[in-house]
Amino acid sequence: MKLVVPAFEYLESYKDALERGWSPDNVRLEIAAREELARIAADPAAFLSSLDDPEAKGGPVTLPDGSRVPRLPGYRRWLWDGEFCGSIGLRWQKGTSALPSHVLGHIGYAVVPWKRRLGYATQALASMLEQARVEGLAYVELTTDPDNLPSQKVIAANGGTLVERFAKDKTNGQADALRWRIPLDRPAPP
Repeated sequence: MKLVVPAFEYLESYKDALERGWSPDNVRLEIAAREELARIAADPAAFLSSLDDPEAKGGPVTLPDGSRVPRLPGYRRWLWDGEFCGSIGLRWQKGTSALPSHVLGHIGYAVVPWKRRLGYATQALASMLEQARVEGLAYVELTTDPDNLPSQKVIAANGGTLVERFAKDKTNGQADALRWRIPLDRPAPP
């Protein structure tokens, strides 16, 4: 498995995953999948370029509650093993490792159900941690649901420790969540 920059050569496999019910957004699920399929149908090149925005030139982001906030620098990479396996994204604020309160973490990922339990999420997160170091971050934070044990294991396998249990803010639905932190001042565990 490797991380790839989203490109036309991978797009059909990505669309297939969306059509099979997978979503890159673990909050908005099928709504987000339908939106991505519509954006691909409308302008595939624009869709692909929107996934790589390290200068935050794209328009505002709509939060789950419908409010709009400025876009952060960030990009998505696709997990690829000969076909699309999932997606992982990195976002940050320039000059700081802190995030605005409405952003639940620096890194988010989702693996397609038919490729889970193969170690792909652990590998993808390790690769993305290297990219976070390149961006100058001292640490990354990730958020999981309290019952998402597989994701918690992925984070722990990459050196993450539980920071707190908290209630998401109003813009993100106020559900309980766990905040994890991975320091980047040392190499990731083997």
